[in-house]
Amino acid sequence: MDRVMEEVNKFTYQHGISVQYATLGNYFQAVHAHQLSWKVRDHQDFLPYSSDLFHAWTGFYASRSGLKGLVRRASALLYAGESMFTRYVLLAPHWFLDPAWGLQQLQQLRWAVSEVQHHDAITGTHAVKVGDMFVENLSTRMEGVHKLMASIIQDRSPAHSGPERGGHFAVVYNPLAWTVTTIITLTVEFPNVSITDESGHPVPAQFQRSKEMPSAYDLHVLTMIPGLSYRHYSIQPSRRPQEDTGEPVTSLASSRRFGLRLRRSGKQVGGSLVPVKNDCYTVFLDKDTNLMHSIWERQSNRTVRVTQSFREYHVKSDVNHGPVSDNYVFTPNGRAEPAWEAVRMEIVEGPLVTEIRQYFYREVNDSEPTFAIYSQLAHGPQGSDGELLCHCIEQEYRVGPLELNREAILRISTKLDTGRVLYSDNNGYQVQRRPYRNYKSNTIARNYYPMVQSAFIQSRRSRLVLLSTQAHGISSQRNGQVEVMLHRRLWNNDKGALGNNLTLNDTSVVHPVLWLLLGSRALTSGLHQRSGLALQHRPVVMLREMNEIAPHGSGPWKQKAVMLPPGVHLQILSIPGWKYSSNHTEHLRTLQKDRKHEPKADLRRVLLRLQHLYEVDQDPVLSRPVTVNLRSVLRGLGSVVSVEERSLTGTWDVSEMYRWTWSTGDPHRHRGLDALVLTLPRVPSLTPSQTPALPLRPV
Repeated sequence: MDRVMEEVNKFTYQHGISVQYATLGNYFQAVHAHQLSWKVRDHQDFLPYSSDLFHAWTGFYASRSGLKGLVRRASALLYAGESMFTRYVLLAPHWFLDPAWGLQQLQQLRWAVSEVQHHDAITGTHAVKVGDMFVENLSTRMEGVHKLMASIIQDRSPAHSGPERGGHFAVVYNPLAWTVTTIITLTVEFPNVSITDESGHPVPAQFQRSKEMPSAYDLHVLTMIPGLSYRHYSIQPSRRPQEDTGEPVTSLASSRRFGLRLRRSGKQVGGSLVPVKNDCYTVFLDKDTNLMHSIWERQSNRTVRVTQSFREYHVKSDVNHGPVSDNYVFTPNGRAEPAWEAVRMEIVEGPLVTEIRQYFYREVNDSEPTFAIYSQLAHGPQGSDGELLCHCIEQEYRVGPLELNREAILRISTKLDTGRVLYSDNNGYQVQRRPYRNYKSNTIARNYYPMVQSAFIQSRRSRLVLLSTQAHGISSQRNGQVEVMLHRRLWNNDKGALGNNLTLNDTSVVHPVLWLLLGSRALTSGLHQRSGLALQHRPVVMLREMNEIAPHGSGPWKQKAVMLPPGVHLQILSIPGWKYSSNHTEHLRTLQKDRKHEPKADLRRVLLRLQHLYEVDQDPVLSRPVTVNLRSVLRGLGSVVSVEERSLTGTWDVSEMYRWTWSTGDPHRHRGLDALVLTLPRVPSLTPSQTPALPLRPV
């Protein structure tokens, strides 16, 4: 582009045309200069998009489901790595790790994650070879950050030498700025283990045969970790699990198996129910069908009929007979049909977790299931410490491989009177109301919406919330019903798609995860945002062999916790590494310098971004304005020398920014925008004795 621009600008005087690079700021400045009046869409978005009556672009919500999951995992790893590295660098000494190398690992993953935000990347609308490049870049850069985090642990936490070979030393890091009570799961090769914490005390745990690896075991460990802190566990094989040995030994989960049930068996439904419970829910399973029947929620003392099943849309693939489904477009050939003929069930019960395993077979005689649901109810501590853990039903799905030209959905049917109104987010923050619309054509596809992180349906008394680890398509085609598009496998004879290798012949098996929250509107409103973040940013578990030699020290390295109020989220804590100036022009000049002369990274400058999680009137307590004491929050990072209020990217000093005023066609409908302004105090400089207070208000 430099060469093209140079050639054009040679003739500026002759043709009156010049070309230059432009930022978004340049573009909006040019638009604003026209002083036009604009229509206002209130708080709606522009979805679903249709290029015509028969081409609803609602397929890309779920295209390349595996890549969508990988991108979210990479983002979560980057989030954890940023705060871990920041705390490590600011609290010297650095024994072995080179901070410049560590920053480079984070920068490379930042680039890989940013690259996949392109509109032909995360959407799944790219060519196959480009998708392979995305996966390779993400996987390689994630491996680099894993090495960085392992190096930090190696530098700060000595390894333990166990009495027997084969044991592990586990370090668990909580990237959220709250105390998290959760259950972590490790895969081990031995059934009988003893597990102790950093103080040598026994830890509540249970083990069971792995659901995906029959020769291995799943080890569930209950852990409570303060914000941005670590827990350390020693896991050793135990030869004699008897109580008289004095060894802390994990509990073995018991298992109940239920035989194969045919979908069209004709038996009475609901005649014999099996309860599976924790302190918040009782899930009733129907022995006649091996399917979920209903859920009782303790706080409201209500039972809601809830059933789940896998279905598939058969989609059009021949361009000679009308529009077809492709990476972008969803074109079903009728309603979704059942995708299985029989289901087998197993209930695995233990003191920490009860797991329900349901295996769905496309044909009765199939040796392997096409679909599976692994549901977990956790038995954590009662009270506020275990609130998030107790109030979610975690479900992991196994989907695939699909038959050609099929789109697999999970359909959840309830008895809630929802009026076919769905609520979903389109950007991870703002929830949109999605009423069902009766279109004259293509009604099914045009009632699908994106679910970036969450969605819910509700009646007057109850709400069912779905929280997701990745993006999906979602719809409510009938009253009380919600369906989540989990996976797509397509092929069509569109010459353009074939010529550019834009087929979606995806034969992979995907493992998306949802959390289900059921309860009153008041209960779910308070839990919704925090639960979503707890799902996205689970503790990071790092394992090392017991026989490694400790580099230094005699015990686990301890840090002060970083704790925020329950309504405030630590959205970013990172070291950008930019040698930037508060003067934006000077900063741009620095960025544009030749990389060979790039200045040394500034490792003492921290980018901190806080987010108020709740909207006005969403919760009687959590929606209140919050004042955050920065010195208290950052006490684990050393002394705060100065604070600058900057733009979201960190590149602009807000004192150099101003808001434009836009003319609207209907000023009376121009509501709500003033509430989006986050007003922060000017704190130009601080001495160590000063304590900044940062007020955050709900939007």
